[in-house]
Amino acid sequence: MKKIILSALLISLNLAAFSQVLPSFQLGLKAGTNLSKLSTDNTFSSDNRAGYYAGLWARIGAAGIHLQPELYLSGKNTTLKASNGEENKVKFTSLDVPVLVGTKIGAAGVGLRLNTGPVVSFILDDEQSFGQAAGSAFQGNFKGQNFAWQFGAGVDIGNLGLDLRYETGLSKIGKDGYDDTKLSLFTFGLAYKLF
Repeated sequence: MKKIILSALLISLNLAAFSQVLPSFQLGLKAGTNLSKLSTDNTFSSDNRAGYYAGLWARIGAAGIHLQPELYLSGKNTTLKASNGEENKVKFTSLDVPVLVGTKIGAAGVGLRLNTGPVVSFILDDEQSFGQAAGSAFQGNFKGQNFAWQFGAGVDIGNLGLDLRYETGLSKIGKDGYDDTKLSLFTFGLAYKLF
């Protein structure tokens, strides 16, 4: 009887260890808000303004490490101010593709996640409205894509998740007027795991 119990225990432990090695797959929806800011080298100052994002995420993982690619539509807003007081409100609509690496700590459907990784953003539209009749001297052109890096943490409770992230621009997004401009933002989102 002891041999049977010992054998059953060893088989259970081996199965539990093996299940930690097999990759798992999750897919879900995500939406939230962001605060965007353009950083420049002494030419303009920029104010944070709220925007949105919504899309899909996937998580593929094994042995406590996961890869988390995401795809979402994002609206980013900011106000640039020139030294003479002129303002330019800039609104970006972009398709963002983060590819994050992370880990999750927790059990019983509750866990803390940490992740980091690169993001590529494809600008679909940028609108600029001019206060105080700034004119074409204060208008800038933007590149069609830019690269950034995200750092974040999240909490999962069952099928729901909360995410808080910081994204810092790696590449300059401006040309013809905003040559030195990089975009950084904070995001807060709510995720729902479909499976």
